[in-house]
Amino acid sequence: MASHTEKDPDRIAAGLKAAMHNPNVSEEAKDRAAERLHDMNAPHEVAGTTGVGQERNRVLGGYKATLHNERASDQAKQHAREALEAAGYTVEKQAGVSDEEHHIRVIAGYKAALQNPRVSESAKEHARQYLKDHYVQF
Repeated sequence: MASHTEKDPDRIAAGLKAAMHNPNVSEEAKDRAAERLHDMNAPHEVAGTTGVGQERNRVLGGYKATLHNERASDQAKQHAREALEAAGYTVEKQAGVSDEEHHIRVIAGYKAALQNPRVSESAKEHARQYLKDHYVQF
């Protein structure tokens, strides 16, 4: 049992997990909670609902969304960029890659997502919508 001066890491993790799934908590706060859980090496799943990999993908997807959200602060976007890069994702277009080549790669990624059985139905729907919005046949 934790002393009065020392906080119980299990209780901290439980509070962070609760914040991540609370609809009244901002996306930015949810991202910070996920990052703290990651720093604590605590799993992000909620018992019986999702696996750690799926939750990680949702968290990373939240960071990606932050980068494209015009209402997100520059500080939030910088944090999202750093979190994605730390997870091994290339956030910006690679040097030497033309805009056209970058667009082709993005389209290919969305098309691949549609064929991948490990991609959630909501992510596939997002891919379909993106491809439709960009007049791509799939």
